[in-house]
Amino acid sequence: MNCRPKATNSRSTLRRRKRCGTPMAAYDQLPSELRQWLAQACLPWSPQSALRLWQKTLRACDGDRSRAWNRLSEIETHRLSQECQRIWGREHPAMAGVAPEPAALP
Repeated sequence: MNCRPKATNSRSTLRRRKRCGTPMAAYDQLPSELRQWLAQACLPWSPQSALRLWQKTLRACDGDRSRAWNRLSEIETHRLSQECQRIWGREHPAMAGVAPEPAALP
């Protein structure tokens, strides 16, 4: 079992968890559309959380993969804006014109 310790050089408020197992094996088992999205994502999504969100988003989008892809990007943009605000405050230039929180998935 390969468990990594917590990183100590990050200012992010996102929860940290120990990773057990082989993350690349879990990544390789993800659907190809999700792997493509993760390749361009800004946040370090775990394969488990990405798959959980992908499945939930696909259900909410009635199986439309392009809508689900766009929804994942909206969710990530919102999470990035939350992190930016927590770390640097509302005065940071990236906070200008921040979109409101995306609607919750059912």
